[in-house]
Amino acid sequence: MTRARFQTFDDPSHREGASRIAALRGALAAAGLDGFVVPRADEHQSEYVAPQAERLAWLTGFTGSAGTAVILADEAALVVDGRYTLQAPAEVDTRVITPVPLAETSVATWAGAHLKAGQVLGYDPWLHTPDGVARLERAVLKAGATLRAVGTNPVDAVWTDRPGPPAGAVVAHPLDLAGEASADKLARIRAALAEAGADALVISDPHNLAWAFNLRGADVAHTPLALGYALVPRTGRAALYLTSPNLGPDLRAALEPLADCHSRAAFEDDLAALAANAARIRLDAGTAAAALKVRVETADGVPDIGPDPITAMKAVKNAAEIAGTRAAHHRDGVAVTRFLAWLDAQAESLTEIAAVEALEDFRAEGGLLRDVSFPTISGSGANGAIVHYRVTRETDRRIAPGELFLVDSGAQYADGTTDITRTVAVGAPSDEQRDRFTRVLKGHIGIASAVFPKGTTGAQIDSFARQPLWEAGLDFDHGTGHGVGAFLSVHEGPQRIAKTGTVALAPGMILSNEPGYYKTGAYGIRLENLVLVETRSVAGGERPMLGFETLTLAPFDRRLIQPDLLTPDEMAWIDAYHARVRAALEPDLDVTTRVWLDGATRPIAAS
Repeated sequence: MTRARFQTFDDPSHREGASRIAALRGALAAAGLDGFVVPRADEHQSEYVAPQAERLAWLTGFTGSAGTAVILADEAALVVDGRYTLQAPAEVDTRVITPVPLAETSVATWAGAHLKAGQVLGYDPWLHTPDGVARLERAVLKAGATLRAVGTNPVDAVWTDRPGPPAGAVVAHPLDLAGEASADKLARIRAALAEAGADALVISDPHNLAWAFNLRGADVAHTPLALGYALVPRTGRAALYLTSPNLGPDLRAALEPLADCHSRAAFEDDLAALAANAARIRLDAGTAAAALKVRVETADGVPDIGPDPITAMKAVKNAAEIAGTRAAHHRDGVAVTRFLAWLDAQAESLTEIAAVEALEDFRAEGGLLRDVSFPTISGSGANGAIVHYRVTRETDRRIAPGELFLVDSGAQYADGTTDITRTVAVGAPSDEQRDRFTRVLKGHIGIASAVFPKGTTGAQIDSFARQPLWEAGLDFDHGTGHGVGAFLSVHEGPQRIAKTGTVALAPGMILSNEPGYYKTGAYGIRLENLVLVETRSVAGGERPMLGFETLTLAPFDRRLIQPDLLTPDEMAWIDAYHARVRAALEPDLDVTTRVWLDGATRPIAAS
């Protein structure tokens, strides 16, 4: 097999943390600042950012997708959520920066508690939303300190080898995959603006930019995005402002009737001109930078901060997007099943990185692969208990007998996005491992088989995944499911299955179904399929009902299933799912893998 093409395994840079934080403190003192906030963010609040925006990782060594550092003159904190409470201390130099769980304190609360009266805390207004700035300012003022926006980010001043801006190719997303012409999408967007009483929309989310104009790019890893902005007036011609100048000829031809194309450098002046004469400009509350609000206000416009209407439109997939997603999952199921069969024979001679590289090779052989949809989580033993563990050359370990091996991976194909997690036994599993695995599987089935009325939110069904764990005094500290795009972000809002999932689920939405259990220092279990919300007919029912179609196709490890914990309905669900996997994939598998799959998908009651 060839070397993996998509994922790198760089060692954490925590060894540099002390000197880099010292350099930043020197720059802050020279600028008259007593501290500075360093979020893991770019000006679009993206999950994956271009190398030049990886300020937090460069400064601290922390490589997670979410986190914020507050650097003061004599102390520093890195605030991270529950996904990273184990990862953060392992990556940063804890002598100079203290990891702080978000569950215990927020960034604003920590800053307010540690600032002294009269001190000045700086922030980059391009890296924070207006709401985020307001929360921070309240806490800082309460401490008797001052919050100050900076014109130039001081991290950039000490980051001497900072990469330049991205310049990836920007191409048209074919109509047979997009399913709706950009002109029709813009008409829907303008109708939403009229309903909201807004004169124009700033598209600050690159995912929404890609969807609205049927384009894809290569400016960041793992998501086919072109960074930039768009201005969509309620009446008149739209304008695009892309960071990369590398627009493909097909895209230029497609955009010519719809929008003017400019460089990113022209955006701020054009926004100010549009905002003049007290125009009401919709700014996305989740992704628009505080700097945009200031720009609109300075030009005598009215910043209308609220949801970008594209986000809700994009969440509901059309028939072409669903067809592409199904095709991608079939292709992915073949690759993952080939990998699982190979892993079953090779596991005890592999390291975590070797497993990642093999899985990427299997996916590449299937065709249409553009990238992995996120860095593969390949965790054996105790590493599997780190929810968002990222294997590096430094942390790579051999997969050993008696352990569980958790692999959470996904792919970006030209026709769809995938995300799947399987946990497998290496050697004979313990009774405890089988108990925990089966409880997680029961929760997975609880979501997969749920039928619920139209209007139900993700929060209302989240407990279906947790009940079997709660019965044993157990739980997991992440959401049960996130939204997924169509050859876009593997983590897409606004839909989610979680305690905080307030958006009603609707037909056409795609989500993950991924309950888990994690025993710190020992093992982790997570079982994930992607599901499509669809309408359901219930005999004698009085209300419109919904349910889920499972899109992912790959077997669960039967060796880890404890049958006496399953109800007859749960056992029937597993057997039916495995029969579907076998029927769908066997025609595209080699003989060796087909034989393995026959055994891996035998009915649970079979010997």
